[in-house]
Amino acid sequence: MKDAFGIPQSLLVLGGSSEIALAVARRLVARRTRTVWLAGRPSPALEAGAEGLRALGAEVRTVPFDALETATHEEVLGKVFAEGDVDMVLLAFGVLGDQRRAEREPASAVRTAQVNYTGAVSAGLVCGAAMRRQGHGSIVVLSSVAGERARRSNFVYGSTKAGLDAFAQGLGDALHGHGVHVMAVRPGFVRTRMTEGLSPAPMAVGPEAVAEAVEEGLRRRAATVWVPARMRWVMAVLRHLPRAVFRRLPV
Repeated sequence: MKDAFGIPQSLLVLGGSSEIALAVARRLVARRTRTVWLAGRPSPALEAGAEGLRALGAEVRTVPFDALETATHEEVLGKVFAEGDVDMVLLAFGVLGDQRRAEREPASAVRTAQVNYTGAVSAGLVCGAAMRRQGHGSIVVLSSVAGERARRSNFVYGSTKAGLDAFAQGLGDALHGHGVHVMAVRPGFVRTRMTEGLSPAPMAVGPEAVAEAVEEGLRRRAATVWVPARMRWVMAVLRHLPRAVFRRLPV
């Protein structure tokens, strides 16, 4: 169960080698979280993440999980929930993709959509049903400001995040009244391996800033969290710009 400040005692991370996910896990373990499942494709990065959390005092298990293998999600995630209640699920897997390649090779765009959206829908519904049965918990969905308005430079990725945002909102409505809180997190540019080599956008942050925002959002039981917070107003302006004006922006 969560403590009086909304901090979970148990955490399931989907996308367990994600730098942002691990920053969130470290921050929560430093508070009260004691049991962590890191779910992801087996890799040295996943094992290193687990060892780092164990060094902080958490009991950590790794779970083989692939967003693309949706047929296995009920079985794999069901085994985690069968071990005991899970206070929080962090849905943190995703790929940026390559926009130019996606336009040349539609199969590449489809794979990005399958990881970022289809895989998230599958895992989110499985976890949502399990949390509804246990009667409590939070599902934190790592989205992006890119979902607010599709930009020419990354509209395939942005469209997947727009769909993910809509899914998180609907899932939150479906679970309302059943003790389950759903929170979408919308970071701007985050300095991670995924964005390495790209020119940092204005207001770029590190994974720790996202982790801090997630903790604060859990305390407030927020439905949406922006990182940094002022991105809310920037994206509100961009979202409502006339299309003719938006097309002339270098985005």
